[in-house]
Amino acid sequence: MKFLIINGPNLNNLGKRDPAIYGADTLSDLQERIEKRANDLDVDVEFFQSNHEGAIVDYIQASAPSSDGIVINAGALTHYGLSLRDALADTELPFVEVHLSNVHAREDFRHQSIIASISKGQIVGIGWQGYTFALEYLAKLLKDN
Repeated sequence: MKFLIINGPNLNNLGKRDPAIYGADTLSDLQERIEKRANDLDVDVEFFQSNHEGAIVDYIQASAPSSDGIVINAGALTHYGLSLRDALADTELPFVEVHLSNVHAREDFRHQSIIASISKGQIVGIGWQGYTFALEYLAKLLKDN
C-alpha cells in the first residue's frame, strides 16, 4: 500500500512560520514522524511539497496511478484551489484533508474548504498527529475493503 503525503504553500516554512499557530516542528520533523508511523503500519509513503498549485496538480496526476490514497495539507489552496480540487477528484483515490491548526477557529476565509466535500474526512487543529491519524484511517479503510 502506498500513500502520497502532499503539503501545499508555505508548509516548507514550518518551524519558522508563526510557531504559536503551527508549532516548532519543521517539515522534515513531520516527515520523520509520518515515516515512522508508516513503517509501523507497513505502508509506503511518498512526500511532496510545493508552493505552486500547478506543480501539485502535476505531481498528483503523475503519482496517483501508482498510489492507493492521499493525505493532503493544501494550505491556502484549500480555500480557492479549483484545479487542485479537480485533480484530487480525477484520481478517484480516497484522501484525507489535514491542517495543523484549527482553521475553524481562525479567520473567516479559512472556514471554507473546497476539497472537504470530496474527501473521506478532515482533521484539523491537532498538529502533526493529524497526518498520522489520516494515514492510520486510510490504511484501515483500504485493508477493510
